[in-house]
Amino acid sequence: MGYSRFDRPTAQRKALFRGLVTSLLEHERVETTLVKAKEAQSICERMITLAKQDNLAARRRALAFINNEDVVTKLFEAIGPRYAHRSGGYTRIIQTRQRRGDGAPMAIIELIRPEK
Repeated sequence: MGYSRFDRPTAQRKALFRGLVTSLLEHERVETTLVKAKEAQSICERMITLAKQDNLAARRRALAFINNEDVVTKLFEAIGPRYAHRSGGYTRIIQTRQRRGDGAPMAIIELIRPEK
């Protein structure tokens, strides 16, 4: 199996990652558990690769996943061109701490700042 199920039904799991990826693209930095960050990283990388294509079909595919039109606009107008010269590796995961309640490893997932 190539992904974690997170002990959730499929619809809830998809909604979780839609929200997480939307927040990551909107704020460019999010703190979450390490396992969720690793799963969201691959989805976010695919969204940025779509934004680099910058055509109508790619924009519609991004809108099918991301519900917020303002975030999709930011993705295609600001984030996509920023990574035009990169072929991947748009995000980084930094492990931070153990969550106090259950000891889950926490991490920050953020968009990297590309060198000019």
